[in-house]
Amino acid sequence: MTDPTNVHPVRAVQVGDRSADIDELLAPLVEVLWRNGFETFTSCQDAGESNADWANLLPHMAAYTQARKGWAFIDFPIQDGLRFLTTIAQAGPRDAFYVRMTHWAAPQAWDVQVKPMDLAMFDETIPSSFALRLLQVCFPASDLPEIHRRLDRFEAGDFVPPAPTDWTTVGRPRQ
Repeated sequence: MTDPTNVHPVRAVQVGDRSADIDELLAPLVEVLWRNGFETFTSCQDAGESNADWANLLPHMAAYTQARKGWAFIDFPIQDGLRFLTTIAQAGPRDAFYVRMTHWAAPQAWDVQVKPMDLAMFDETIPSSFALRLLQVCFPASDLPEIHRRLDRFEAGDFVPPAPTDWTTVGRPRQ
């Protein structure tokens, strides 16, 4: 299925009474997230591709679009995003994947940001009023298989007990 407003092929996802056209590579992930009670706002399977045209209109965006090629993101309400991170951290070892999602200096470190939003963006008749509503989790699309494995473990109630972290990818020695 193609959506003329989307540069990526999409697939319809429905869980209960919730449905949306989701980028094809992220559709299975969004489906399992919804099935497990996670709320999401938006998602994209490749932020660099989706925003590539920005550089034509906004040349300063060229570096951003180049840096985000091959990177997916999901926007969550803040608490759901934190629960997502906790879930996948608890459903796997504290390995290089875990370090990518938790440490800013890791190779291909995830970019996790809380985005303050002015409520006046949605209603220009009201005064500006900022609120924290969105947590964006941006990760290399190559991490999707491990995210799925960890969410499958979560669904099965299979959590990994806490253990020492392998910090070798960021040069921190074991203690």
